[in-house]
Amino acid sequence: MTIRIPATEITGLYGALVKTVSKRMFGRVPESLGVMWHNVPVLKASMAFGQKLQKWDRCDQTLKSFAHMAVASYIGCSWCLDLNYFMAFNEGLDVDRAREIPRWRESEVFTPLEREVLEYAEAISSTPPAVTDEMVASLHDQLGAAAVVELTSVIGFANLTTRSNVALGIESEGFAAACHLEPLAERPGVASRA
Repeated sequence: MTIRIPATEITGLYGALVKTVSKRMFGRVPESLGVMWHNVPVLKASMAFGQKLQKWDRCDQTLKSFAHMAVASYIGCSWCLDLNYFMAFNEGLDVDRAREIPRWRESEVFTPLEREVLEYAEAISSTPPAVTDEMVASLHDQLGAAAVVELTSVIGFANLTTRSNVALGIESEGFAAACHLEPLAERPGVASRA
């Protein structure tokens, strides 16, 4: 797949700021930013919500990161998986376990709670959603109401970004390779898009 809407030039004061931050964060300006630059208010809204979401602290960060990666794997967004591996590496999360998310059912590296979170992320991402009362009740018992609400919102945001990226043809840009991580694991039955 290739990008379906060609990137445009990132211009203006805000553009200069975005490019500076991107270069500091990634070492370069991702091509996907040029795609989203066609509608700066949409880009700003998505970035603002993503930044707010990072500040939430009622649910464990590892669980939220794993959930986002599970959505990316399930939907087939190589860009999000790539970026989340990069972010996990930079945040000191266990990247060896993160790499196993696309094949979490077969992997033995996840705790029972992590498996429930990964299953919940996929259930929310299904069309129609396949969430059960039992899933929510179990997570509520283990994490509490505030954490489940937060986790659910993180998964919802992950669906927004992953589905948008896939629809626009935005794919991996090699962020994980910059951290010298192994190639992304493939979800069984799905060809690699990285």
